[in-house]
This record gives sequence, C-alpha cells and structure tokens, in this order.
Amino acid sequence: MAKTAMTHARLTPEVKERAEAILKELGISISVAYEMFYRQIIAHQGIPFDLRIPNKNTLQAMKDARDGKGKRYDSVEKMFKDLKV
Repeated sequence: MAKTAMTHARLTPEVKERAEAILKELGISISVAYEMFYRQIIAHQGIPFDLRIPNKNTLQAMKDARDGKGKRYDSVEKMFKDLKV
C-alpha cells in the first residue's frame, strides 16, 4: 500500500498565489494544508465550515471590514458594553 496519495486541484492563479502566500507566512506547506483540510472533512463528516449565501447586510459588513470601516474597540468589555449585552 502506498504511503502517500496524489490529488490534483484546478484553481485560478490569483487564488493559488494568495493562499500560498498566507500558508507560507504560517509556515505550512500546501501538502500539509491539504492534509489538514482532508482530516477536518473526516472529523466533521462533511465540509468543516458552513456553506451559506450571505445576505445583503452580511455582504456589506464583510466589505466594510475588508475596507477597514466600522467600529473598533480597545477591549472586549467596551465592545459588549456598546452592544448592551
């Protein structure tokens, strides 16, 4: 029995480059990242994250966060106080 198996994936060059840059920063090889992802699929018995289509409000919040917009807090306590939770 083989000690390793090969997989192949087709990605857009931009996605590949951006993901590889992040993995490099984390010190994780692409092979290790694939192994981690596959192990999480096994552990969760499915995709290890929610697959949902975000609504308009969520999409806007995501865009704002990427653009550096929105409130910032010095502490979690201040955030919860502002949220009145």
